[in-house]
Amino acid sequence: MINRIHRPVSRNKLFAVFEVMKKGELIKWKDDLERELKENILPFWMKYSPDHINGGFVGHISYLNQVNEKADKGAVMHARILWTFAAVYRMFGDDAYLKIAGRAKDYIRDFFMDKEFGGVYWSLNYRGEPAVMRKQIYASAFVIYAFAEYFQAGGDKEALDSAIRLFREVEDHAFDSERNGYTEALSREWNPVGDVRLSDKDANERKTMNTHLHILEAYTNLFRVWKDTRLKQALENIITLFIEQFIDPGTWHLNLFFDDHWNNKTTFVSFGHDIECSWLLHEAAEVLGKKELADRTAEIAVKMARKNMMGLDSDNGLSYEFFPLENRLDSDRHWWVQAEALVGYFNAYQLSGDGEFLKKARGIWNFIREYLIDRNHGEWFWSVNREGIPNTLNEKAGFWKCPYHNSRACMEMIRRIEGYHRN
Repeated sequence: MINRIHRPVSRNKLFAVFEVMKKGELIKWKDDLERELKENILPFWMKYSPDHINGGFVGHISYLNQVNEKADKGAVMHARILWTFAAVYRMFGDDAYLKIAGRAKDYIRDFFMDKEFGGVYWSLNYRGEPAVMRKQIYASAFVIYAFAEYFQAGGDKEALDSAIRLFREVEDHAFDSERNGYTEALSREWNPVGDVRLSDKDANERKTMNTHLHILEAYTNLFRVWKDTRLKQALENIITLFIEQFIDPGTWHLNLFFDDHWNNKTTFVSFGHDIECSWLLHEAAEVLGKKELADRTAEIAVKMARKNMMGLDSDNGLSYEFFPLENRLDSDRHWWVQAEALVGYFNAYQLSGDGEFLKKARGIWNFIREYLIDRNHGEWFWSVNREGIPNTLNEKAGFWKCPYHNSRACMEMIRRIEGYHRN
């Protein structure tokens, strides 16, 4: 089931884009994106990541493509591989992509799904035995997101049923019906736990922007194929939570951490999450189909993207984080931050017609091509520093380094540019 989804583009915006870039340049840009996706990113994952001995995908691949066959395997990594290859199959129709997606779907079903208590395990050892069994809601969200995409790719009813079941479990166990929002993590049996952190760098707070952002993303994708009343209400509620709680209307940055009572515990700015949220929130409102929310989130997206430019450097790279209390900038350019900025700025251009956003998107792509793409070993570096020197300590593939951000950015840009061609 190849289902190509394209967004409508107005005539005015079509003419505006040609004022900033010639048609041939736009076509070349799309071709570059497609080439990067098909000839660099996807082949890396197809060649190195499948675990042909123990099943699923290996848990760690180094900067030099050295596979650690005994590394633990993460639910998020497997879900992101599933989403990516289901999505590229929908775009290009290559059965080899669907085969990789099916491998990921089967492994998640057989090993990550908790058949006794529901939900998904956070991690497994390399043999597929549970390692960390707590219910990190972030992981549940990514599996919902991926299963919904796989259903759209091949019509797999089992995948849709699993996504629906996970949605109901998240709503039944993780939703705070008294104060609103979703708790960060629960025990295997869905009971409260003391340490809810997603990673060591996160604050130990029970409500986080990051998990809510990916619940938003998951529910949006599920709502595309399952028009359930409870899901619709949950999606509208989480969009509203972003507008009323997570986005600071004074700064247009995100508030990242809250306690159970919505006391803000945020102490820094995450440029990558700001720009990622800007376009995902607007997309969610469009899929929901409520014009007033779509219009409001469009305005917010443009404001967030404009404010986000404060993190850009003269080389067009977007910095990682800013710590206002210390007046300290983490100027490293992480792979996922650049990927989300590429889409976020282009989205702001489409919504506003302001050619400056298009120039920034083009600048981000030029930065990615010059500094982040690993021409020797494939895929993208984890990050480069301000001098453009690659980070050789962090992995090419692992719990967090997956094909999702950069593949999605390429696909989003291909779709959006193609939208101009059809007008």
